[in-house]
Amino acid sequence: MRSKHLIIAAPLVLGVMLGGCALTPRDLPVVAPPPHFDDIPPNWAEAVPADTIPRGPWWYAFNDAVLNDLELRADAASPTLAAALARRDEARAVLGETRADLVPEVDAVGSAERQRVAKDRPQSQGYAVTGNNYVLGAQLNYEVDLWGRVRNEVRAARSEERATEADLASVKLSLQASVADAYVRLRGLDAEQDLLVRSVDAFTKAYNLTRTRHIGGVGTALDENRALTVLGNARALSVDVTDQRNRTEHELAALVGALSSGFKVAPVGQVTQAPAVPVSTPSTLLQRRPDIAAAERRVAESNARIGAAHAALFPTITLGLAGGFNTTGPALLSQQNTTWALGPLGFNLPIFDGGRRLSAVRLARAQFDENAANYRNTVITAFREVEDSLTDARDLAREVTEQQIAVKAAQATTKLSLIRYREGASNYLEVVTAQTDELNSERSLLAVQTRVSQASVSIVRALGGPVNERPAGS
Repeated sequence: MRSKHLIIAAPLVLGVMLGGCALTPRDLPVVAPPPHFDDIPPNWAEAVPADTIPRGPWWYAFNDAVLNDLELRADAASPTLAAALARRDEARAVLGETRADLVPEVDAVGSAERQRVAKDRPQSQGYAVTGNNYVLGAQLNYEVDLWGRVRNEVRAARSEERATEADLASVKLSLQASVADAYVRLRGLDAEQDLLVRSVDAFTKAYNLTRTRHIGGVGTALDENRALTVLGNARALSVDVTDQRNRTEHELAALVGALSSGFKVAPVGQVTQAPAVPVSTPSTLLQRRPDIAAAERRVAESNARIGAAHAALFPTITLGLAGGFNTTGPALLSQQNTTWALGPLGFNLPIFDGGRRLSAVRLARAQFDENAANYRNTVITAFREVEDSLTDARDLAREVTEQQIAVKAAQATTKLSLIRYREGASNYLEVVTAQTDELNSERSLLAVQTRVSQASVSIVRALGGPVNERPAGS
């Protein structure tokens, strides 16, 4: 009799012993940030967790009402954002479903039947019996989570829910940055189109001058054709810029969840001015980037699934409890008709499954290693993107300065060449060359200024949002 008690108690003792053991032994990966970004002086403060802080309307820094409206439309109607929101809601539902396994399941049961029992049944009285049977009650089922399988499944589901929350923030930030980037490019094309319109007007006047001089016998057909060539090239560029603007406008329509037909953004003949974007520290970046947060939480999720897979190797213990009323007559709820049952206490110990559970453990470990590698790659990529954005912002600012000098010199050269041509000191080839250089220089300046604004957007995207949105007291 004593040996029987030991056999029954053995799983419980083992459960108590193993209940305190960690079935999720993997350490989360650590990627040490550099002390500072290469393009930022090492003057920084300790980082605080910030991936859940709302990014806020960071695009307000551009001080553009049209951009503000486009961002609000994208937030309300973008199908990409709606899909990410649905994935977050799916993860929340899975978490709720998984968490329900932590508590007993209670079900109401009931039945009503009329049956006839044959007279030749075992232990028969020698006659058939026909009667009614009514049952009303409740039953409870509960899995005793000794090994932490359910708890680890809940931890995994919670980590996935938090990861999808970070995914949603990442998609939203990416969408906002994409809208801002497309809008900045659109305004750059507007400014270029305005430049080409003015250039076509100037080249038309120059062409009329050469044609008049040719007719008057002062100029030549060669000068007239050269002027017409410059004018034709400018007109062709204008058509090309119009096509680029239409495509960019269609891109904006898709980003804000609208059809391209009927979607219009009124042109403005100037480049969007780039706002100053404050930059924080590398350690803060690890806390702010939602994609880094999502990758880290998926590592935690896979770690919890290792524990759940380990727990499946141990016995499953379930407890049942039922009670209610059972009668053959109409008095169903009378006291004499109550029934109850404690149990069954179920015990299921896996002995042979062809290696299925061990393969599940190996699968969980491999998934952990994969997610850990993805986490490291996400962190490394984040630092690279920030360094690239900062380098672009620095170099583009210098490029703008140099290009402005080139534009001023090209404009002065064009004026001098026209004066020399009118005075007969040079042929029109000198004017054509100067006009072409001036147009190319001005187009290059607009392109660089547009890239400066794009770099500001890239910095916000790379940093995981504006760094001035900080927790209280930080």
